[in-house]
Amino acid sequence: MTLHQISSFAKGQWVAPGDGARPIRSAITGAEIARAGNDRLDFAGMLAFARETGGPALRAMTFHDRARMLKALALYLNEHKQAMYDLAYDTGATKADSFIDIDGGIGTVFVFASKGRREMPDDRVHVDGAIEQLSRNGTFLGMHVCTPLQGAAIHINAFNFPVWGMLEKLAPTLLAGVPAIVKPATASCQVAQACVRLIDQSGILPRGAVQMIAGGTGDLLDHVGSQDVISFTGSAQTALRLRSRENILREAVRFVAEQDSLNASILGPDVEPGTAEFDLFVKEAHREMTVKAGQKCTAIRRIVAPENRVGAVIEALSARLEETVIGDPRDTTTRMGALVSVSQKNDVLDKVRLFRREAELVSGNPDAFQVRGADARAGAFLPPMLFHCAEPDRAERIHDTEAFGPVSTVMGYRDLDHALAIANRGQGSLVASVITASGEVARAAVLGAGAFHGRLYFNNAASMRESTGHGSPLPHMTHGGPGRAGGGEEMGGVRGVMHYMQRTAVQGSPDILSAVGNTWVPGAAGLSPPAHPFTRRFGALRIGETIVTDAREVTLDDIEHFARFTGDTFYAHMDEAAAAANPFFPGRVAHGYLLLSFAAGLFVEPNPGPVLANTGLDGLRFLKPVVPGDSIRVRLTVRRKTPRTDEYGEVRWHVALTNQDDEAVAEYELLTMVAI
Repeated sequence: MTLHQISSFAKGQWVAPGDGARPIRSAITGAEIARAGNDRLDFAGMLAFARETGGPALRAMTFHDRARMLKALALYLNEHKQAMYDLAYDTGATKADSFIDIDGGIGTVFVFASKGRREMPDDRVHVDGAIEQLSRNGTFLGMHVCTPLQGAAIHINAFNFPVWGMLEKLAPTLLAGVPAIVKPATASCQVAQACVRLIDQSGILPRGAVQMIAGGTGDLLDHVGSQDVISFTGSAQTALRLRSRENILREAVRFVAEQDSLNASILGPDVEPGTAEFDLFVKEAHREMTVKAGQKCTAIRRIVAPENRVGAVIEALSARLEETVIGDPRDTTTRMGALVSVSQKNDVLDKVRLFRREAELVSGNPDAFQVRGADARAGAFLPPMLFHCAEPDRAERIHDTEAFGPVSTVMGYRDLDHALAIANRGQGSLVASVITASGEVARAAVLGAGAFHGRLYFNNAASMRESTGHGSPLPHMTHGGPGRAGGGEEMGGVRGVMHYMQRTAVQGSPDILSAVGNTWVPGAAGLSPPAHPFTRRFGALRIGETIVTDAREVTLDDIEHFARFTGDTFYAHMDEAAAAANPFFPGRVAHGYLLLSFAAGLFVEPNPGPVLANTGLDGLRFLKPVVPGDSIRVRLTVRRKTPRTDEYGEVRWHVALTNQDDEAVAEYELLTMVAI
């Protein structure tokens, strides 16, 4: 058998293992298959290379440039992923396990690429939130902007998902414009290295955007500073040791942690055996115990059911567990493969011995179980082990110790408050699930347990066919949790990107804020266009281009015609006495939507041109009633431009309606698609 040498990728070069190299053993056979590690890596030089080469190259790109880069990378990895699949078997992963890891990781990159194009500007400054008026007349304003940190991200990843765990951190980091040094867990680093080799071979990322350490981090963390970010996944003990380093505390280095999590799943008090929800509860528990051999940070560790249904849950779940085929992950009939290493297997067995003091093992004997196609003793195999804790209120280890493998414990609750109290005994987790058809139960769970969980997953017969499962973090949603779970939020769409950016409060005049954010701010000077803006293509339009229309009188006939034509005969438009009795109106007033229609008639250029479609409006506010005899005019300004495809982009127009006294009567943002 060829012994693979797992190289590091440092300063743009592949560096073979050297001093300090450690053996990597097959989870299936226990035989040594590779070596990784090099204590002579120039860790300070790697940080400098990231900061001085990768960082400037990434920051020179816009968010959309980086999003397109991520999409291209995801497409490339998707075309070459088989190399990662081939290596993953020796980590104990079945093909289905690797699909979650490899395809799930690539899918996460696709999501961040999409969100970068849809939710962030084609610019290098991200405006966060609305403008704050800091003065009476609006000449002094404030806004928050986000810009990339000018350091490097250090990603210290866990062994269980060598690809997804790496890519779900890399995608928001690169989208933010920050280079990364990734450190995969040594036990499965051959799979992570295969992914980094593909990234390097693709030539898609700028030089210095990604580096990789195979083996230990040496003195790397002694060189981090305030512009760097550490994102860690692993045990709480290791996280505490790392984040307590003197220079990390002194420099206030950002430390994002995703660590131990004793996740719970609660069977709702409304669910009876024999129902679709009961079967779903058992199915989810079985899946979370056996996928990746239970080596998932989101796996269900505590199964919480009404006391009178504990027996039914144990019976149904034990039956499914006993049918689970354990074996060589390369065998297509295998349902559960091995743990990542014999060392990890022994760690789980140590935890199991602790659990036996508080709970009874009701399914799965680690001393006698069948393994198909492999040697159970030589490899890192274990059976799924189900415990029953009859007194969860008196137990300790069940609620504070995570056996990171195919282990879970069933316990009973008296009422919903008791169930939530049990779930909260974990002192913070990534996810808790509640299987219920009751909205009241769901709301009570959010109020009673939301503070202890990063994600609450509710499922029932109505959503089960399309739900993604208790244990599936999605890049759109926050992945992290309070307390024991680390207090981090690794993903969550653009929220995850913000970990690698600095939010800065910017104060100044409307013109200054418009220039900084590349978005026109009300009150800033307008630009005179050479022709009607609707006749100008996307690329020709300039931020701040403004036209002011002629005025139009609103008559009583207009109001009555609009009411009859649309059927909107609300009394404020048709009954003088009733309207006058309303504290908001002086008498009969024009329909708000009549004003919008008249506004469009005032500013629209009717002939065919580059404006392709009106796709909606945002932030509509009616500010002052318009009565018969008033006149309105419109100020139309190019507020923001965002490319959408190679053929068209989105233009946001600020639309302000004023009356004959120059008083504001309405304002909104109009969205149009304009040809490039």
